[in-house]
Amino acid sequence: MSRPDTLSINEIFYSIQGESSRMGLPCIFVRLAFCNLRCAWCDSEYTFYEGKDISLAELLDQVSEYDCRLVEVTGGEPLAQENVIPFMKALCDRGYEVLLETSGSLDISHVDSRVRRIVDIKCPGSGMVARNRYKNIELLTPQDEVKFVIKDRHDYEWAKNMIGEHGLMGRCPILMSPVFGELENVHLSEWILDDGLNVRFQIQMHKYIWDPQQRGV
Repeated sequence: MSRPDTLSINEIFYSIQGESSRMGLPCIFVRLAFCNLRCAWCDSEYTFYEGKDISLAELLDQVSEYDCRLVEVTGGEPLAQENVIPFMKALCDRGYEVLLETSGSLDISHVDSRVRRIVDIKCPGSGMVARNRYKNIELLTPQDEVKFVIKDRHDYEWAKNMIGEHGLMGRCPILMSPVFGELENVHLSEWILDDGLNVRFQIQMHKYIWDPQQRGV
């Protein structure tokens, strides 16, 4: 793991935000190494083992090189490294709008309140449903977002039940995304419309702009 004043970083890049309510906006991505989960459909397995220790000061300097005020901290699982907490706080202190993409398996309570937390709730198709930390739901605010990645109809029905069981509707925006290459966009769209479900359908936009296997986008 990283030293006390560093984070293990997989990559830093400037691209178009492909997901969330900020979809389509220019964004600086800080992708951390390591993950505590192994989702069946993971598209960033390279983060599990590829990382370079960079000091927090150097990271902040690298972010400042881009003419952009939107930063997403992603992974891997960012919260697997404790130094991500002061790093995100420092970004907020410098006036950045900060997004955190997290698997939802680790405690989000220590994240700076200015950070927009995008929290996955893992569906059965991920193989990681048992790792969901449902206590995180109680911590969500209207500025946060919940994401369900849907592999099939069973995942969709399970996600619908979770929305009702945990009172998610109205707590914060809810995102539903089909697993790229597994579920046709039209199917998930039609299920949402047929049920009148007030959620945001989203795709991984970057995979339609660039090659789906391309890194740094």
